[in-house]
Amino acid sequence: MKRILLVEDDPNLGLLLQDYLQLKGKFDVVLCTDGEEGLRAFSKQEFDLCILDVMMPKKDGFTLGKEIRKINQDVPIIFATAKAMMEDKASAYDLGGDDYITKPFRIEELLLRINALLKRVAVKEQVDPGPAQTQFQIGDYTFDYTTQLIHFNGFQQKLSTKEAELLRLLCLKKNAVLTREEALLSIWHDDNYFNGRSMDVFLSKLRKYLRDDPKVEILNVHGKGYKLLVN
Repeated sequence: MKRILLVEDDPNLGLLLQDYLQLKGKFDVVLCTDGEEGLRAFSKQEFDLCILDVMMPKKDGFTLGKEIRKINQDVPIIFATAKAMMEDKASAYDLGGDDYITKPFRIEELLLRINALLKRVAVKEQVDPGPAQTQFQIGDYTFDYTTQLIHFNGFQQKLSTKEAELLRLLCLKKNAVLTREEALLSIWHDDNYFNGRSMDVFLSKLRKYLRDDPKVEILNVHGKGYKLLVN
């Protein structure tokens, strides 16, 4: 049975979601009512997926998601919130979120998203069992995937989780084409329009981080994807 961490400060909504997901989804759902309680629960148990409310007392959902990512880079995270601004959605994905659902929402839709996300994760695990290589040389840069750091001439740049995952894929296909669909499915588990726009933002940031070495370039390959070119 898949175990889900549900962190929701509205007790009525939390219990409703817990009951529905346990009854209809056949999940083991652990309900916490604030971010600190949620972090304690995540530290003590293994979870297959997390659903985090964003606006909570003691520790907000974005902060909790960031701390969960320090413990586990792979567990799927769905942010659930009434905040619908594009900047909030971008923050959710930048912090390592895999999906974002805006309140109010139908519980049936949440269950569909959970099942789709768990299915994509299962497929990803079959084709990509995990990063065997974690250290990469990119021209004069050294990239450590585990610490999410780029080192260059005594300086270091910390990457977000999504930036690190994207750079890792580019490194694994250095001087070859990384298709756009491959990157989206591997990192976001979905190739929809919004995720594509988010990836474009992360690519722009990676180009900025790597701009001081003229031998290194991230190219757009029209109609196909991207290429990390190292001369």
